[in-house]
Amino acid sequence: MKTSGTPGGQDPLLTFQIITDTHVTADPEHEYNQNFGRALQDLALHAQGSSGIMHIGDITNNGFPEEYEEVQRILEQHQASLPQIRYTLGNHDVGLGHWDSRLAMYTSRMGMPGPYHDHWIGGYHFIFLGTEEGLQTFCHLSGGQLQWLDRKLGESAPDNTELGGPMELDLGTVPLHDRPAFVFLHQPLKDTVAGSLESQEWYGVTQDQELRSILSRHPQTLLFTGHTHWELEVSNTMYPGNGQTATMFNAASVAYLWTDRDEHKSGSQGFYVEVYTDKVLVRGRDFTTGTWIESAQYEVAYPVSAFL
Repeated sequence: MKTSGTPGGQDPLLTFQIITDTHVTADPEHEYNQNFGRALQDLALHAQGSSGIMHIGDITNNGFPEEYEEVQRILEQHQASLPQIRYTLGNHDVGLGHWDSRLAMYTSRMGMPGPYHDHWIGGYHFIFLGTEEGLQTFCHLSGGQLQWLDRKLGESAPDNTELGGPMELDLGTVPLHDRPAFVFLHQPLKDTVAGSLESQEWYGVTQDQELRSILSRHPQTLLFTGHTHWELEVSNTMYPGNGQTATMFNAASVAYLWTDRDEHKSGSQGFYVEVYTDKVLVRGRDFTTGTWIESAQYEVAYPVSAFL
């Protein structure tokens, strides 16, 4: 359900931010590049104590070396004030050229270990999925990656979990199966979040049914996707899991937006996320105006049996 704000007097156990679809070009003056810098400035000002920024793909517009150079230039302007940024692959990063060379460009320039990876931060699991083929719009998740995801979603936190921020975390009273797991994938499942209807042609997981089957076994999962650019103001930004599957969110885009009228719209949006013992707040942010999006403030209750 939606919420109008954070609970009074209660500090979150963990906070992080989500951006996607920055589509940085080789032109420093391009609107997309300017929007990326503006979003990072907003995050630098309002993400104090954050455990990280999660980028869900389409970092660049074409996967060109000069675009990655521009990404690094923009990051360097704000990096001193930002938490660590972790990335996953988008189709624009690896789908428009030779797969091996585009993947190598992504891993070397963004410092990620490969198409998929995971991190324990403050006792919570953050899992990044990614295509293993250079498809133009869809993503291909191998059987090995899907088995890895299923296994990872059932893991317990290691003793040396990253805190990722200055907060003192006490999770001893929160059982593992009652904690959310956060999964990031560029493309959404079909007929779930905004822009993913089959008729809109912006869904895009080749192994759609296989991924659904895994998520049905782990309904504590929150799945965040990009790709569609759909603005956060629409009614189906969140797809409720209802205890039967993951709760899913469309994370809009930093570069530009898309509307239910099937029209391009200038704008730049993302999420600020707050984790509490019994809920997760997902708060839509307009990076252009530097304001909260009142119609995109969501609360997901835990444990997931609260939905049943």
